[in-house]
Formats: sequence, C-alpha cells, structure tokens
Amino acid sequence: MTTSQEELLPATRRALLHRIAVAQSEGRAPSLAAAVVRGGRSVWHGSRTCEDGPAPDENMQYRIGSITKTFTAVLVLRLRDEGLVDLGDPLEKHLPGTGVGEATIAELLAHTGGLAAESPAPWWERTPGSLRPRLRDVLGEQPFVHPVGRRFHYSNPGYSLLGALVEEVRGASWEEVLSREVLEPLGLHRTGVRPQAPYADGWAVHPWADVLLPEPAEDLGRMASAGQLWSTTGDLARFAAFLVRGDDRVLSAGSLLEMRTPAAPPEPADVATGYAYCLGLEIRRSDGRLLLGHTGSLPGFLACLTFSVEDDVAAVVLANCTSGPLMSEAAADLVRIVAEAEPRIPEPWRPLREVDPSVLELAGQWYWGTRGFALRLTTDGLVSLEPLSGPGRRSRFRADGDGTWTGLEGYYAGELLRAVRRPDGAVSHLDVGSFVFTRRPYDEGSPVPGGVDPEGWRGIG
Repeated sequence: MTTSQEELLPATRRALLHRIAVAQSEGRAPSLAAAVVRGGRSVWHGSRTCEDGPAPDENMQYRIGSITKTFTAVLVLRLRDEGLVDLGDPLEKHLPGTGVGEATIAELLAHTGGLAAESPAPWWERTPGSLRPRLRDVLGEQPFVHPVGRRFHYSNPGYSLLGALVEEVRGASWEEVLSREVLEPLGLHRTGVRPQAPYADGWAVHPWADVLLPEPAEDLGRMASAGQLWSTTGDLARFAAFLVRGDDRVLSAGSLLEMRTPAAPPEPADVATGYAYCLGLEIRRSDGRLLLGHTGSLPGFLACLTFSVEDDVAAVVLANCTSGPLMSEAAADLVRIVAEAEPRIPEPWRPLREVDPSVLELAGQWYWGTRGFALRLTTDGLVSLEPLSGPGRRSRFRADGDGTWTGLEGYYAGELLRAVRRPDGAVSHLDVGSFVFTRRPYDEGSPVPGGVDPEGWRGIG
C-alpha cells in the first residue's frame, strides 16, 4: 500500500485536521495520531501533541488494546480455512481440559460463549501476566456467567482461549504465529507485542486538573491475544485496507466477508444504536453509514480502527491516555468527512463478456403471489432478486454450476434458487427456498401452493 497525501482535496485535509485537533484538545490527550485510507491506500495522516517539537508520525507506536482481538480472529479463520478446525467445533476438541470446552470456536469469536468479561482480580490490565501463568488462572473458579450460546457478553478470557487454541494447533507461540502469518506478509513491521522506539508513553489525565500520572505498561502473558499489541497509524492503515479487500497470502476476501457478518445478537441497549459483534469485528451504524472495525483500550492508551466497505474509506485513531477522547466518534467522523466531501467514484459500467441463454431467459419480472420482483443478471456473474418497489426480501445469488444458485445475503442467504422447467423445456416457475415465483400473479399454469381458484380474477359486486 503506497502513501499519497495529495489525493485528498485541501479542504478535506483541513477538515480532518480540525476534527482530530478538537478530539485531542477537548479529550485532553497528551497526543493523538490518525490516518485515513481510501481505495486501499493511505491518503492522510495527522497528529496533535501537547509537547513542543515534532508531533507523532505514522511510525509512532501506541498500545492498541482489543484491536488485538481482530488479529487473533484472523489467525483462527486461517486455521478454519486450512481445514484444521471448524468454527462449530467445541473448544474441548482441540484444547482439552480447560473446563469451558463446551463453548464452540465460533461462540468464543463472537463473545457468545457465556464466559465472564474479565479474569479474576487483580485487574489483568494493570498487573503482570506472570500472576496468571495458566489458563485456569485466566478463567478462575467460575468462568461461566451465562449459558453457552444464549447471549452476547464481551469476554477477554474468551480471546485468551483463542490464542491458546492457535498455539495448540500450530505448535508455536501466539506471537510467533502472528508474526509469521499476518504481520510479515502484510508488511506490518511496526506492530508487535513489545514496544520499539519510537513509542508513546501511557498517561492517565486527572479528571479535574490538567496534570498527568504515568500508567504501567504490563506484559499481559496469557491475556496477550486479547489485548497485548503495540502498533502505529501506518501499520493499522495497512491492516484496515486488508480487512476491506483481503489478501490471499493471509485471508481471502470471502473469509473476511464472513468475519464482517454479525454473529452475535445485540443486547437490548445496543439495538437502537445498531451495534452488533461479528467474528473479531464490531459493527455499528453511524449517521446512516455501516461501520466495521474494533475499539481498544489499555491503561494509558485508547485506539479505534473503523471502515466503511460501501465508501471504501477507513480511519485509525490512536491516543496515549486512559480516558478522554471519544475514539469511535472521532474515527467515524473521519470516515464521514472523506465519504461526504469526496464521494467514491463508481467503477465504469461494463456489460457481461458472455451470457448463458438459459440464464438470460430468467431475467425480468416475477411474482411471489401478488408481489412483483425483478431478477437481474449482473456483471459479476451473479443474479439478484429484489422487489420492484419498496422494502422486501432481496438477495444476490451465486451460481452453483448445476443449474442452481445459492443466496448470499438477507432472508435467502444459503437458500437455493432454481428454475423449474416443463417437459417441453419452457420455464414454469422459480423455486426460491420453496417459494414459487411465477411470471404472472398466481399463474394458473404453475404449481402455486394451495392452487388457484378456477374462476380466476374477478370484481366484487
């Protein structure tokens, strides 16, 4: 990924700088650094600092806290893609003896494994990891606080278990596997489990006075896979580009799409904000825009990485204070500023290079009962089915190679679409997950469930 500061208009760059300046000033952060990615490339970097001299650049390390979980999730999805684990496997199958092995890998990724939010006292973020040398020390005597699989409950120990899973299956430390399989291929040379100069010191800012207190920077030990990493705006910009586009050396675009799909039911308080959790990624709605990514915090540090797939814009914001700037709001605003000031220019429309006549004849208008739908062929080789007007069930379908198509989203995700033909070869109807779509409303010549009244359509009187 190359860097080009000139790609954004001067007014856009100033608006971005103004937004982080407000975040640093009002949030009273000793320093704050940010980056914006568009089209898979870093296009802007900005920073503010309370100190005299140069402000942090894109190579200044900060702790990124729970953004680490996204890296761990990528490692687990790699295991799945290689056939070494299945997301539906109970943890016990691969990591026996934890006492919580009934939770599945997917449930741990989505924080629905029923585990406690934190490890037993003392607070793991401000104490050495040597106090918790074994998984049983991380989990405690009562690791479950909810039934397995029933609700979303954010769990740091759950991601400690996933790190241990990676170690067990790979036969190497989580740190080694992460470096070899993610950091090196993506060129994230300034990301790691320990700080390397230049790096920011972590501070607590007094809530009622403009004074500072240094925060300890502990090695988290067994909890490393939940929040250990240090990184930079430059490296996280590259990581954000990867999360949008994929990289077959690390994880395919298809597996990243799976990571970006909500996997946990939102809590009632989150429904109004549109927040949900995926597989190592958070998803939320902001100003009508769907944003994915992850926040992070450790004593002395705050972090946020967020991106909009539709706008193809991502933002990273890092600060070295325990509390202060509202990082998710600042990052969302950086995405919004670019997306609104310089909207994404769509790719040129291009026709299909070739088309199967038996598929082309399916294009056009169909009816489910009396509701009109359109089936379209698109240049990406998919077919889409959507209402002719208003809201309703819509989905794209991928060809299976045997005359059927599989739904990719919405109500029809995973459901089959097939064209049912009469003995003479003419299309009778579409079967979409058992629903019959006909060329005319309640077509008497098609097998409409329940049949069609033989007297046909009529008036009242």
